[in-house]
Amino acid sequence: MKTFKLENEPKIKSGFKTPENYFDHFSEKVLQQLNEKEVKVIPFYKRKKILSLAAAAVIGFALIIPIVNNYNATSNDLDENTLETYLSYQSNLNQYDLIQKLDDSDIEKLNNDITLEDETIEDILTTSPNIEHLISEQY
Repeated sequence: MKTFKLENEPKIKSGFKTPENYFDHFSEKVLQQLNEKEVKVIPFYKRKKILSLAAAAVIGFALIIPIVNNYNATSNDLDENTLETYLSYQSNLNQYDLIQKLDDSDIEKLNNDITLEDETIEDILTTSPNIEHLISEQY
C-alpha cells in the first residue's frame, strides 16, 4: 500500500464561491424581499380541526354503509317459493279469495298456455307410479 502524506497531496477546492459584488447590494435585496406579500400560513390548530373533521366524515360514512346494507337485506320482498309455502299452509284461504286478489296482469300471465310436447307427456306418464291420479287431474 502506498504511503499517504496529507501535506503533499493536492487539496480539493471548495465548490462554493460568492459572486463578485454580492455583499454590496445584499442589504437592498433583503429590504426588497420584506416589502413583498407574505405567504398565508395556516396555524397548526386549524390544521388539526380540518383533519379531525375529515376523519369524522370518514368514520361517519364507514358507519352508514353497514346500516344501509342491513336495511337492503331485510327488505320485505318475498320470493315465489316463500309466498307459495305460506299460502299452502294457510287453511283459511280458498281459491275464490285468491282470485279476488288477482289483477289484470296476473290473469294475463295465467292465461298463457304452456305447450308440452308429446315426448314430455309420455315421459311423465311412464315415470309416475300413480298414472290414474295424473289422468284424473287433467279431466
